[in-house]
Amino acid sequence: MPGMIGMQELLVILLVVLLLFGAKRIPEVMRSLGSGINEFKRGMREIERDVTKEEPPRPGSHNAG
Repeated sequence: MPGMIGMQELLVILLVVLLLFGAKRIPEVMRSLGSGINEFKRGMREIERDVTKEEPPRPGSHNAG
């Protein structure tokens, strides 16, 4: 199926990563990648919270008196 990563492709990717960064730097790189992902998710939650808090009133929902 196109677009699916097989076992052979995954092994090649891991081998390239190992060659680029070395065995000692991989945990450091993964740790920084994880913290970056967590920071991104935290920012998305804050934006979502701000948007829902400041949601404008819907048309027709206010009382015209």
